[in-house]
Amino acid sequence: MEFKDYYKTLGVARDATVQDIKKAFRKLARKYHPDVSKEPDAEARMQELNEAYAVLSDAEKRAAYDQLGRGHRPGEEFRPPPDWDAGFEFSGRGFSPSEEAAYSDFFSELFGHMGAGRSRYHTSATGFHARGEDHHAKVLLDLEDAFRGATRQISLRVPRMDAQGRVVVDERTLNVRIPKGVHEGQIIRLAGQGAPGIGGGATGDLLLEVHFRPHPRFRADGKNLHVTLPVAPWEAALGAVIDVALPDGSVKVRIPEGAQSGRQLRVRGKGIPGSPAGDLLLDIQVMLPSAKDPATRRIYEQMAREIRFDPRSEERT
Repeated sequence: MEFKDYYKTLGVARDATVQDIKKAFRKLARKYHPDVSKEPDAEARMQELNEAYAVLSDAEKRAAYDQLGRGHRPGEEFRPPPDWDAGFEFSGRGFSPSEEAAYSDFFSELFGHMGAGRSRYHTSATGFHARGEDHHAKVLLDLEDAFRGATRQISLRVPRMDAQGRVVVDERTLNVRIPKGVHEGQIIRLAGQGAPGIGGGATGDLLLEVHFRPHPRFRADGKNLHVTLPVAPWEAALGAVIDVALPDGSVKVRIPEGAQSGRQLRVRGKGIPGSPAGDLLLDIQVMLPSAKDPATRRIYEQMAREIRFDPRSEERT
């Protein structure tokens, strides 16, 4: 996927005001609109202009794009880093599938899932009122929070346009109760923390999408937990019962006799808590003692002399 420089597409500086962006877009739209343009690439250029304007004219998308885009050149191979948009609070102004189809893969990768809420409008004899939009944010938690539950202070960046038409990013901090058993992708709803209503309508909610920070040992997959389990050669060859440390304690696991690296063991109910709880998936990795130790080297040399074993025999059959 190629990186797109939306500022270059519209021919504006990175500190351009929203008025500058509108002016540049209108000027280029008059030149490239397919209904009036004689340029051979008018339709493609107009699509690029629409995409750039959709991002740079919107405070939320522009703030996120600016953070992500530093140091990248247009046309270079690009993949957004995991959870690049964590901590940004977005309103419910999302895109329909037909709207997304008009934009590039680059746009869809960054903004295709941003926001999904809509206001609900009502009219009555007393006038018009509407419930406020739901806001959305991706938050990063520690895996241990899913096992114990916690109350965490979470800071969110809230982009907006100032009076001069430039993007500023405010910050707000919330105390959020993390329920025990929360899992990747789960939504925590904070009632009344979204956009204010109109005409006395109810305030929208804030929807926090849970993701976990990288853990040095575990990888969450839904409610399941994956971990690499190092075992000694004699534990793998003879079988053993070993303790495996978990975020909330430990569990005894039986290693079957003759276990090989790459074999996966499943311990049911020892993943992320819940009803039902997830499973613990252990990927066995046989670890060899270093031959730098003289006593260990002598044992390896004895094994080489006395044990008839060819790990590559199947390759010659």
